[in-house]
Amino acid sequence: MATIGSTESSLVLGIHHLNSRLIVGTGKYATYELMQESLEVSGADVITVAVRRERLIDADGRNILDFIDLEKYTILPNTAGCFSADDAVRVARMGREILRGLENPGADWVKIEVLGDTKTLLPDPVATLEATKQLVEEGFSVLCYSTDDPMTAKRLKEAGATSVMPAGSPIGSGQGVLNPNNIRICLEYLKEDDPDYPVIIDAGVGTASDITIAMELGCDGVLLNTGIAGAQDPVRMARAMKSAIEAGRDAYLAGRIPKKLYATASSPETGVIAPKG
Repeated sequence: MATIGSTESSLVLGIHHLNSRLIVGTGKYATYELMQESLEVSGADVITVAVRRERLIDADGRNILDFIDLEKYTILPNTAGCFSADDAVRVARMGREILRGLENPGADWVKIEVLGDTKTLLPDPVATLEATKQLVEEGFSVLCYSTDDPMTAKRLKEAGATSVMPAGSPIGSGQGVLNPNNIRICLEYLKEDDPDYPVIIDAGVGTASDITIAMELGCDGVLLNTGIAGAQDPVRMARAMKSAIEAGRDAYLAGRIPKKLYATASSPETGVIAPKG
């Protein structure tokens, strides 16, 4: 029986208790109405907003915040679009002030993204570590977008990160979990002295099966945006993602059968009564 992630009633991230293990973004939707319906169907109770990039006002002059129920959702601000530690820290502070003004409980935390370049959008591990240390010192609960490198994951946890969030694959690529072995090692290292330490796959999820694979590996949650917003039918995909995260978690906790080279009969070979005559 699996023992990682013993708290099944909720996913605990700092002071936050999430009923859903799916965290979804708000970008790239064709309309605010489509975003609103997709968020509802996803079952998520935390949504992440890019403080620097988010277009708060659309072409018709409507504010995105008018389509987000701040009584229902906790906002997780993120520093997407930042390419230095200093920039990420500045944007994190900005997000905290915005949410304090809205009296949203998400003002105490931030998802850190410090990118290395515009082509791969992969994290800069050195700058990410630097920003994490500074924000932890300032009292933030820091969730770190990271590569799937186990050593980087260890360093971020040691720096005080509330959660390490390794990428399944590059942002928006839809390739799913490209390196499950590295994710397994990250899980082992991050949870060896604390089985309930939260590890969340962030980036690269393209469809429901990608979520299921991540959860079956033992990850505690998944954060995604493009996989839903970029689908041909975002609302239907949001529903699929909700089901996938629940199925993947259940399968992980149930404990899969071992893989074998040869067949094993599913019916008993002994105790069968032979027919008379």
